Amino acid sequence: MNPRRAVRVAFPGFLAALFLLHLLAAFALGQRADAFNNINSTTNSTRSYESHNGGTMVLLTVFAEDGKTRLDRQSVVKATNQTVHNVNWRTTDERSEAAIELPFGQYEIEISAVGYFSEQKQVQVAGSFNTIPIEVAMHRDPSAVDLNITDEAMPSKARKEAKHGVSDLKSGNLKDARKRLDAAYKLAPSNPDLNYLLGYLFYQQKDLVQAQSYLTTAANRSPHYVQALTLLGRVGLMQQDYPMATATLEKAVDADSDYWMAHNLLADAYLKQKKYELARQQAELAIAKGKAGAGTANLALGQALVNLGKTEEGIRILNAFVHDSPRNPAVPQVRDLLDALEKRGSEPAPATEAARKNQTPLPGVDSLLASPELPISVKSWQPPGIDDVKPSVAAGVSCPAENVIHMSGERVKELVDDVSRIAAIEHLLHQRMDEMGNPATRETRDYDYVVSVTEDKPGFLAVDENRSERLTRFDFPDEIATSGFAALALVFHPSMQENFEMNCEGLGRWHGQAAWLVHFKQREDRPARIQDYRVGGQIYSLRLKGRAWITADKFQIVRIESELVSPLPNIQLRSEQQVVEYGPIRFQEKNVELWLPMKAEIYLDFRKRRYFRSHSFDHYMLFSVNSEEKPKIPSTEPAEKPLPN
Repeated sequence: MNPRRAVRVAFPGFLAALFLLHLLAAFALGQRADAFNNINSTTNSTRSYESHNGGTMVLLTVFAEDGKTRLDRQSVVKATNQTVHNVNWRTTDERSEAAIELPFGQYEIEISAVGYFSEQKQVQVAGSFNTIPIEVAMHRDPSAVDLNITDEAMPSKARKEAKHGVSDLKSGNLKDARKRLDAAYKLAPSNPDLNYLLGYLFYQQKDLVQAQSYLTTAANRSPHYVQALTLLGRVGLMQQDYPMATATLEKAVDADSDYWMAHNLLADAYLKQKKYELARQQAELAIAKGKAGAGTANLALGQALVNLGKTEEGIRILNAFVHDSPRNPAVPQVRDLLDALEKRGSEPAPATEAARKNQTPLPGVDSLLASPELPISVKSWQPPGIDDVKPSVAAGVSCPAENVIHMSGERVKELVDDVSRIAAIEHLLHQRMDEMGNPATRETRDYDYVVSVTEDKPGFLAVDENRSERLTRFDFPDEIATSGFAALALVFHPSMQENFEMNCEGLGRWHGQAAWLVHFKQREDRPARIQDYRVGGQIYSLRLKGRAWITADKFQIVRIESELVSPLPNIQLRSEQQVVEYGPIRFQEKNVELWLPMKAEIYLDFRKRRYFRSHSFDHYMLFSVNSEEKPKIPSTEPAEKPLPN
């Protein structure tokens, strides 16, 4: 299957339109929901509690650990025949109940839920057309993350106060900034951004104890908050707490390996602890990541080389620093170090190791004096990366990976067979984000939207879209046109799965539903066929990775996240993240309930600008006809025009 040939993509080609592809895939899921309600295709009689095949009905009720309150989340039930090892799967309903019809045999019933230890029950099925009731009390897993606790969202009033506080910080008005940020903090004390900003404020006031307290809270609430971690590491260096600074800055470079300042400060932390080889490595990384702006990292690099015995190379780098940055406040200290090195070089080399150790110590250089101040930056405009934060999964629960991936692939495949056309009203919100993660511009659009899917020959999809207004590229916000499909859902199509590494990460939870988490990543040895960019007539294929949440009962995709495997520097595309969530929508005329996109977001870092787009669809209309009746809808691919710089 090669969807690229059937997908016409203008720049950037993924915006908005991809979500209707998910909508179409969800339509296919909804049409065949009853046919795939469990992995082994046994009869689901949870509602009727009646035996249909002459077996014994096992009725299971799941309680919380008090044994009285029904569990507040969906559980997955696995029934294994101990003799022939057949497996039946079920999920509990909204009453935390499940029913499984089982033939004669000895069974192990395993009940699993996110945040709880799994429970096992042994059941002997000896007769037919009878019922076995089972009650199970689950016990919390104290090591699991409480999914009911999330970072407190910043209320609108708090956000307004914080915005004024940031303006005051930028203008050096620390007194007014403190008033504004304190007011916002009272409304959202656990918000990581506010804790970071207050930590930055106290850092500016040289109150390192208070700064450390707020920055630690920010880092704990958001473990991959690279700005908070980097500033906290700098505070540790200033307090001469080098082990703390090292541990914190190591987390910072793990959170964002491209942030040169974190590498620079970590080099200094290693240098202070005489870990010279590690200091050299981090200084070289800082220079590679920061380019011309990372000149101060030469201080740590030069000192590390000198202490590693590469004195001439170290002196050359330190001299270059003095030449290139004559006004840097650390230059007098660097000159003292160079003079000491010159003096030592003119003396006879020490004859013994003891004599070498008794040499007069070289004067140090305060790298913090040379380093630029950290900018105020709250990087909250985009979600964490796919591999940065792994959602919580139930402990010790085996995932039927082959079946989950196969069944989800069958659902996507039905898209081609069952869907002709869908119409909707599309609502677009487009924002350009500033360095604080706040909207600098805001535009909205509403479109009448129609999309059709055809399969002109086996394995080749044709996806055409049309809007009520024939828009050209410059009619779109920020001159970024939306046309064509990035066929993200086709990752799970049977003909596409071989192009990806896929693994089931375990049993997770989404809005109370039990869901299997499936991670996917483009294989290096396979072509990238899911998403293309067209820039200046050139086609650039994107290699993607992501995660899907697939319901444990009907294999519906309720959430998909994706991002680039690596940036595309030749078109200055630093990052692109997509997040789509689905919910049930009822179509009265066709008497069908479909899971369709409820929320769709895109985060784009392109040409040194950051964009956020939110898409929503309503007033859905479904058209499903025979393949020979499928309409041909004209494409809206815009003409090529120069892109803005």
